[in-house]
Amino acid sequence: MDALLPVAVALTCGLLMTRVIKHFKLPAVTAYLIAGVLIGPYGIGRLGIPGVGLHSMEQLDTLNIISEVALGFIAFSIGNEFRLSQLKSTGRQATIVGIVQALVATFFVDAALLLLHLAVGDKLSIPAAITLGAIATATAPAATLMVVRQYKAKGAVTDILLPVVALDDAVGLVVFAVSFGIAKAMIAGSFDLLSILVKPLLEIVLSLVLGAVMGAILTFLERFYNSNSNRLSITIALVLLTVALSNLKFRIGSMEIGFSALLVCMMLGTAFCNLCPLSSDLMQRADGWTSPLFALFFVISGAELELNVFSDLAIVGIGLVYILARSLGKYTGAYLSTRATHCSEPVVKYLGITLLPQAGVALGMCITAMELGSESGSLVRNIVLFAVLIYELVGPMLTKIALTKAGDIQPKSEEVLRRREKKLEHVRTHGKI
Repeated sequence: MDALLPVAVALTCGLLMTRVIKHFKLPAVTAYLIAGVLIGPYGIGRLGIPGVGLHSMEQLDTLNIISEVALGFIAFSIGNEFRLSQLKSTGRQATIVGIVQALVATFFVDAALLLLHLAVGDKLSIPAAITLGAIATATAPAATLMVVRQYKAKGAVTDILLPVVALDDAVGLVVFAVSFGIAKAMIAGSFDLLSILVKPLLEIVLSLVLGAVMGAILTFLERFYNSNSNRLSITIALVLLTVALSNLKFRIGSMEIGFSALLVCMMLGTAFCNLCPLSSDLMQRADGWTSPLFALFFVISGAELELNVFSDLAIVGIGLVYILARSLGKYTGAYLSTRATHCSEPVVKYLGITLLPQAGVALGMCITAMELGSESGSLVRNIVLFAVLIYELVGPMLTKIALTKAGDIQPKSEEVLRRREKKLEHVRTHGKI
């Protein structure tokens, strides 16, 4: 009861909010996030009424397993974009764009925050500025994937968008590890090359290996089942197992090595879709099963957004500089790299706008950033929380607008709308379809 009631409340409120948001022509992701904010600890949840809202961060912590599983399936779905047949046409461009836009975003944020440091002094330390520059690389794959799914986006921008978003995790891990290592060294006064260079590369390689092995196992197990329902069940089971394994940590010498859950599950999806002949159909069936799971994920994400960051004007000011610099860096990096790789004009003009959402990966980096010390670590965390709040509410809407302008989202034809209206009118009149 204690666990099921918050889940039921969150899912119901999220779905009801989509009916309200529909009138404003905003993506469903935005509805889920707003619903989470409204029923969360900074909204109705503050009232503490049993069965009404999500009351505390401690209660939200009990729902973390939903977020972990949802991110695993999101990454698994994105792995489907790395089919070798598709990569022959977009692989080179996606790789270059994925690396360049991430590095340019880091450069822009580093430059802007280091200049701001000269103005505000110790309020924004150099280690904190460098760490925030690294966090700027991360793009949220979840919000992007949900918008693409909801509007059935298809076209040149969508073809390159999902692989670029997927590559962000690998690039972000390396950039963050190097920048954070430098930031810690500035505080401690000594450099550890193993932590700065070897550890992130090792984690990426091991994550890809684990994902590939699990993908091969899933492909092997699928051969023993003829029923589509059983095949779907074993697919879901293997994704859950992969999410669990990606949380393991172990030590090599003085280094504690872990896995990137996003990378592991992306590689699981990539290996599976390239090895299993039935993968396309099974991926579609898995997508249908995960719709309520993703809705829950975004409602919980909205509830976790801490609105008290607005109480500190310094955080708001630094956060606005971070948001503007990162947005400009993402757009500029995407524009220059797509132009250099001879992408089509819609991709050049609109891809950068779709790369703005930021959430889970950035928040995960914040946990590590707390090692900078209570003052700098808390500053980094609060600024990223502020940015995530803005990006998650505005980012999906901008992604929808960009994909529509690029022609990847097609408006429903008048004939389809008329048929739908006639069907609804028939239901209202006769009570059945």
